[in-house]
Amino acid sequence: MAKYPVKQSLRGLADIVSKQVYQIEADLKTKSQSYNQLKGNLAGMERKAAGSLLTRNLGDLVQKEDFILDSDYLTTLVVVVSKQQAPEWLAKYEKLTDMIVPRSSKKIFEDGENCLYTVSLFQKVVDEFKLKARENKFVVRDFAYNEKELAAGKDEMNRLAADKKKQYGPLVRWLKVNFSEAFTAWIHVKVLRVFVESVLRYGLPVNFQPVLIQPNKKSTKKLREVLQNLYGHLDTGGLMADKSEAMDIAGIGMSSSQDYFPYVYYSINTDVVTDVIKSS
Repeated sequence: MAKYPVKQSLRGLADIVSKQVYQIEADLKTKSQSYNQLKGNLAGMERKAAGSLLTRNLGDLVQKEDFILDSDYLTTLVVVVSKQQAPEWLAKYEKLTDMIVPRSSKKIFEDGENCLYTVSLFQKVVDEFKLKARENKFVVRDFAYNEKELAAGKDEMNRLAADKKKQYGPLVRWLKVNFSEAFTAWIHVKVLRVFVESVLRYGLPVNFQPVLIQPNKKSTKKLREVLQNLYGHLDTGGLMADKSEAMDIAGIGMSSSQDYFPYVYYSINTDVVTDVIKSS
């Protein structure tokens, strides 16, 4: 059975087109939301794995040997220090509070703006050390070394990247197929409009011929002149003679702000890619 049966009523055809396009739109929302959520989650993790030392994930920058682990009394903090303050940090960190392990600070990474240091101290003075560090514009990162959590984070990023790649191909294929379906439905809507407009303008019985023309841009004006000479006599209402008056007339399908021709005319813009780029 044909998708758009020729014996179907205009209302029936319009309903078929409407239901098809609605289903495509609903499926598109579901698929795009799923893909964009996945893409957003991955982008978020990638941002955390890069960028400034003040915000980025530190898991890829540190090693187990940089930390004191499984101690009841000692712990290791990670501190971000601007490059300009690096000498000040090295001179001050042992004196910010009591119970700092002497010469425990070690630079483990640096980027264009900041350095990443570790420092070991007694757990009981951690809060006081953080306060003193903040007063001196040293940023103590909230970071605890946990191998299992770090490995799980890397596995999650790899999983998201694999899922994104896995979904991308089927999504593109679905878009190609359904763009074709949606475009076909749109053309059928144009055909229905031409039919209805022609009946309203020229009356019954049906005696008109729809034609699809794709002129060269340079020959558009000449084509208009030829069509006007051929079909100017169909302008029985004299609307072509007076375009200054408002023409919101049933059966004309246009207003004074639009071009009126003695023949039914609807444009079809097939350059949708350029339109999307311009609108974005």
